[in-house]
Amino acid sequence: MSRVSKPYEIVERALELSAADGCVVIADEHSSANLRWAGNALTTNGVTRGRTLTVVATVDGAEGVASGVVSRSAVTADDLEPLVRAAEAAARGAGPAEDAQPLVAGAPSAPDFTDAPAETSSGVFADFAPALGEAFARARAGGRELYGFANHELTSTYLGTSTGIRLRHDQPNGTLELNAKSPDRARSAWAGRATRDFKDVDPIALDAELGKRLGWAERRVELPAGRYETLLPPTAVADLLIYQFWSSSARDAAEGRTVFSKAGGGTRVGETLSELPLTLRSDPHEPGLESAPFVIAHASGDDASVFDNGLPLTATDWIRDGKLAHLITTRHSAGLTGLPVTPAAGNLVLDGGGERSLEEMAAATERGLLLTCLWYIREVDPATLLLTGLTRDGVYLVENGEVVGEVNNFRFNESPVDLLSRAAEAGRSEKTLPREWGDYFTRAAMPALRVPDFNMSSVSQGI
Repeated sequence: MSRVSKPYEIVERALELSAADGCVVIADEHSSANLRWAGNALTTNGVTRGRTLTVVATVDGAEGVASGVVSRSAVTADDLEPLVRAAEAAARGAGPAEDAQPLVAGAPSAPDFTDAPAETSSGVFADFAPALGEAFARARAGGRELYGFANHELTSTYLGTSTGIRLRHDQPNGTLELNAKSPDRARSAWAGRATRDFKDVDPIALDAELGKRLGWAERRVELPAGRYETLLPPTAVADLLIYQFWSSSARDAAEGRTVFSKAGGGTRVGETLSELPLTLRSDPHEPGLESAPFVIAHASGDDASVFDNGLPLTATDWIRDGKLAHLITTRHSAGLTGLPVTPAAGNLVLDGGGERSLEEMAAATERGLLLTCLWYIREVDPATLLLTGLTRDGVYLVENGEVVGEVNNFRFNESPVDLLSRAAEAGRSEKTLPREWGDYFTRAAMPALRVPDFNMSSVSQGI
């Protein structure tokens, strides 16, 4: 066997080796670079490389088409045939695949399919690192300590199928998390940013923002649990609506298992979810939030199907002008539910029509809470999508348009779907980093939301 090492060669060779009725091969070439710091000083940095290969084999049978999926990392040329045979064995040992569809065909081959994978390096921090050093100096002079990390990943995905699909997508993904603490560690503030290349991230401005928040925390106010007018910043809105997005499988809704199930059967598509003109949407070509313009499915589930690999993705409104417009479907679940084929995409945008920033919304607040972020979010009840979680790194009391102090943290109990129905104001949408889901989903743009009666169900002792 000839030696192969380039990603497209790996894909082509795996397809040549396949003896199944159908085959899908996905090669993911990963590279990452990172910086970490503590106490106003860099601690570690590093660069990594890796490869993951996924083979999907489909086998026609008297009762239907079966599929087998096997993924392995660090795959070499010698590993290819055993990997392909393992996928075929898995398919032959499985029953008919419920989501079976003809493999996608007809897409034109990507012109860069045979090009080398894109790679990141420490050079991505060329402008960011010196600015971070200046932020350290400013923090030190201001009596605060900075902790955090910057991570940049670049994944080149090569998708090939036995039906002639040859597609390729390069996905950059950068995250910055910055935490400022008082020297006695009694006060803490957090800021995060998502970026494609670290050219639009200003650590000096973030340090200034965190310094202001630590100043707010010099006065402490204890508040009991209860319902408060609350300003949710874009990061918190993103965390809640990403979970809602993940829970919007059309099949689950049609089978009566989710908040999007209609009483008596069917789904709530077409129902009004918010009186505000909110539009929740995904678009693989959204400027600054670009994601794969075709389906990349490494496994099948209620909201994804390996048979759909290579299916083109287009802009989709999930909520349009306050009404539920679409739920996530595969070709299979679209057939079951009678809904259009609308697979999930890799970004999420909420447009609310508002123009005010979070700061301007706070200035217009008579009395309420201003949150920094949410974390440890867990589902309580799928029927209502009731979630629970904690506030973290700063909850501030606003009175007559001014922040007057920091209050204790809370545990909350809220449903994002219910929140949308009660939201009184949506601010200006901006790119944001979801703190809770930043390891899984980073391409989001959200407005701040004003909720008149956010449910702080109990007091939390965390900082």
